[in-house]
Amino acid sequence: MTRQATTSGDDLPSLLLLPPPPHPASRLALNAAYEPPLKAAISKLKDEKARDDGAVLLVALASPILTGNFRRHKSLSWPHTQSILADLYSLITAICAQLSVPTDIHAGPGSVDARVILVDHDPSNPATTDSKPAIEPNNTAVVDLGTFATAYHPWRYIFHPNNESGYQLLSTYLKLFEGVQTLKQSQIVVVDGGLSVSIESPTASESSPQTSPHSVVCLGGTFDHLHPGHKLLLTAAVLLLKIPEPGTPQPCQFVIGITGDELLKRKKFAEYVQPWDERASNTIEFLSSILELSKDGWKGGRGPQVSHNDGELIALFRDDTIEVHCVVIQDAFGPTITTENMDALVVSGETRSGGNAVNERRKELGWRQLETFEVDVLDTEGIVHKSTDMRDFATKISSTAIRKQKAESRT
Repeated sequence: MTRQATTSGDDLPSLLLLPPPPHPASRLALNAAYEPPLKAAISKLKDEKARDDGAVLLVALASPILTGNFRRHKSLSWPHTQSILADLYSLITAICAQLSVPTDIHAGPGSVDARVILVDHDPSNPATTDSKPAIEPNNTAVVDLGTFATAYHPWRYIFHPNNESGYQLLSTYLKLFEGVQTLKQSQIVVVDGGLSVSIESPTASESSPQTSPHSVVCLGGTFDHLHPGHKLLLTAAVLLLKIPEPGTPQPCQFVIGITGDELLKRKKFAEYVQPWDERASNTIEFLSSILELSKDGWKGGRGPQVSHNDGELIALFRDDTIEVHCVVIQDAFGPTITTENMDALVVSGETRSGGNAVNERRKELGWRQLETFEVDVLDTEGIVHKSTDMRDFATKISSTAIRKQKAESRT
């Protein structure tokens, strides 16, 4: 999805509504519940090949993710939530590999850019549909189903699983979506629901320790040919943000160090490396899928307020309560050792040692060390390597492999 999408039907993103994961959410159970609907939706979009840029599929996982009785005092379990995200993205990776579908952003005809959006929704306590839903964000990046229905539209297709929980979710969503977009019957597509799952109580999120959010979160990477591993990393990071109320003088900040072009000239298949501006713009575009909220949806080319400032790309979201900084990095540390006011650093198993080095350098400077959060690593075969794994990550999803495929396709 891009916030510059036109309202032409073929250019619109599609939606796959997924009910809550099984409990406990083992990888086997997730596969049984989610692989069939994901495969069906991706197959349909791949076969249509309507867009020069490829299709965009937003996978909305509607589940009781947040805890807390008040809208501005919500919390989540970051380890539990990022694990579910990793399993979903690994499933998408495996399905797309099986179907020979490129998954990186703007990958061309026949590609499917799948993006997972977390939506806070408890099926046992359905959202009231008596009054018109509105955009009501909380103190996290996760929105409720009413806000999602109000801010995310229009759609090309809406897919839903062919099981009881899938129809229940669709029914609730369509009540909230009433009056937002006039849908043809052909746009609502039922897909194989896989193994029907009954939800147990308490939810996994409630039984897991809640994670304290942070005002300044940072991470680094190349973000070349933005792929599911990048999408997982970026999504997991924004889940750590402590988002202030509108009108607050100081927004929360998400600082993304993106490797400068000069450092990538010796990379394999370097001629296919995207320039920094393109990589930064794609990163902002992806984040807008999670952070941008407008009652107009993506009609009319609305998008975040973006500015360029001395080698930085800065985007503001949600009434200027979230500030995303994409900065050029020319070494392994980036702004983590030039800016003292930072709280959290997001790494993967592959970059764990770099995170340790950052904190060692900050310690030498007499600065507070960053709280480190580690996301799982996705394998090219759809295997998830948990943060506790110790391995060489030789088969991880990589931009190098994507560049290699692009080079081979032109020979």
